[in-house]
Amino acid sequence: MTRFKTLLTAAIFSSLVSVSANAAIGGYPVVLVHGLQPDNLASRPNANQVAVNGEAYWSEFWANRAEVRIDWPSQERIAGRIATDYIWPKLQQLSRNNTCNPGCIFVTHSTGDLVTRYILDNQALWLQNAGLRPLNIVATLDFAGAGGGSELADLAVNVATGSGLFDRALQLALSLWLGQMPNANNVGVLNDLRVNTARQLAAFPDSRVPRLRFVGAASDFLGATGLFLPGTDDGVVASHSSCGASSVGSFESCSRAVAFDGKITSQSRGVSNFMPLHYPMLMSDAYSHSAVIGQQRKGAITVARNSVNLTAQSAVRFNSTDQTRGWWIFTSRYRVVNGSERQAMSPLVYQAVN
Repeated sequence: MTRFKTLLTAAIFSSLVSVSANAAIGGYPVVLVHGLQPDNLASRPNANQVAVNGEAYWSEFWANRAEVRIDWPSQERIAGRIATDYIWPKLQQLSRNNTCNPGCIFVTHSTGDLVTRYILDNQALWLQNAGLRPLNIVATLDFAGAGGGSELADLAVNVATGSGLFDRALQLALSLWLGQMPNANNVGVLNDLRVNTARQLAAFPDSRVPRLRFVGAASDFLGATGLFLPGTDDGVVASHSSCGASSVGSFESCSRAVAFDGKITSQSRGVSNFMPLHYPMLMSDAYSHSAVIGQQRKGAITVARNSVNLTAQSAVRFNSTDQTRGWWIFTSRYRVVNGSERQAMSPLVYQAVN
């Protein structure tokens, strides 16, 4: 029994040391902000369950690489109880603990991109008014960002309020995405995810924080949801949202020179104008909305942009190689991120920032 206790203590200590050592990237503490959790809309979890759900959300890769999570319930509104009951207490905790004094990095997924934009727009004023130091946020890493909203949310709210057309294709798409059919009592944050609403919520934060975008173009829903999303999509959000485009459009790439599959060719329907300080970095046609934050490699990854400076002393850079594929006169050039033949998108980003 004594030996068992000794081994157990050693294992726990080793685990704690490992988590502590990994809970920073580039020397900066990490704050996680998750995305929409559709089951919340009907289950309406309490604060304890919200925390349990938040931990599970990031469990595949990012959970033990973060200092803090900002968990929030999807049945609420961002500027309502999400802000007052979930965001504000965490901001106070981060400030009082001096977590972000040396700088911190927010890692977001999906609707977490929109929640974080609201945080960037308000945190300094809120904390100053409370006599606390504002957070020094160095950058955000936004995976499958829904900061530009999702047309699926528009459709879901219309169905829930009885103001939209409804057919079997839409029923299938919403059922696959949400796991249920929305009604007037369970739309919550879907109201904020409507495209026009999302783009008006803290559209131009005063905080000058670089927002690095990591984007997929595959779908977990066999293309059923893509019927209702303009341009190229990841099964949940269209490229205008995930790339950080300054306007809504049927975009097919985050770049004007490289396609989602890495093919180097002019992209007439690539995004050319972005929201302030939004920088699409990695793209892949092999990763879906959920896969971008996972640990499982899905396929090749390309770069929309090779590097971005975070501060005068630090930058994020991805090295890539141009490859020729095909045979004889039927060849094309493809740009592939070094290491993507072995690693998934999130591990690649983690390695690059470090």
